[in-house]
Amino acid sequence: MHSFRQNLAHLYMVLFLIFLLAPLVVMSGAAFNDSKLPSIVPWKAWTTKWFGEMIADERMMWAFVNTLWVAAAVALISIIVGTASAILVNSISGRVRTVLYGMMISTILIPGVVIGISTMILWTKMGNALGTEFFLFNPGLHLSVLGQVSYIAAMVMLLVLARLQSFDAGLEEAALDLGASHSQVMRRILLPHLYPAIGAGAAVAFFQSIENFNVTQFTRGAADTLTVYVFSKVRAGITPTINALAFLLICVTLVLAVIYEINRRRRAQIEAARQAEARRAEEAMLL
Repeated sequence: MHSFRQNLAHLYMVLFLIFLLAPLVVMSGAAFNDSKLPSIVPWKAWTTKWFGEMIADERMMWAFVNTLWVAAAVALISIIVGTASAILVNSISGRVRTVLYGMMISTILIPGVVIGISTMILWTKMGNALGTEFFLFNPGLHLSVLGQVSYIAAMVMLLVLARLQSFDAGLEEAALDLGASHSQVMRRILLPHLYPAIGAGAAVAFFQSIENFNVTQFTRGAADTLTVYVFSKVRAGITPTINALAFLLICVTLVLAVIYEINRRRRAQIEAARQAEARRAEEAMLL
């Protein structure tokens, strides 16, 4: 019975991995198929011409660059807003904390279309009321950043807030009693403890921004991002150049994941060696 359950669990794991990876394999394979349609069936011939056409497509390249800039700005602002919100929520209690927490989380539940339209209307109406043509009040990628931050920052807040649950508040009190300022406590005690959650929040914000479409569609103005570009190509006909770009993004993601895992294991080994050395030193002192 135990072996049956184990085999069933292995089968489920294999099927789950196939479910996740099969679309990526098919999409990547289409980047090397000499067919105008992004598919691997029927397979005509092996080719790399779609990578050349991808580079020659200036509109797609600019859309990709815009996507990276927007994602980087969203990640940076979301880290600042989300981390500050988590620290604030964690430092208060009672009904005020419940209300503030609910207000922050509610943005995640609002549809992206509503956020996009609301962001565009808010800033354009403010510009009309002030009688100014300042670029901040006109649709553009800057409004896409603000619209995305309004709900992605809440995701960062949840990650940082979860990390704060394991923080010992006594460390802050001890540091303050020893003469440290609040800024020193923040820089040297609290933030180092939050770095893993902040890093994870930055990654989540970055990739959430890259795949965003609804908010960007209503706030981008005349600029393009990758998701908007792909959507516009659906009506005209998608070519495998999109698959070529997706294949490169997958490769970059895998390389970064491997580098991160290697560094993580290296740090774990160094930490284990330090702990072993400390134990040996302690045992030597006892002897």
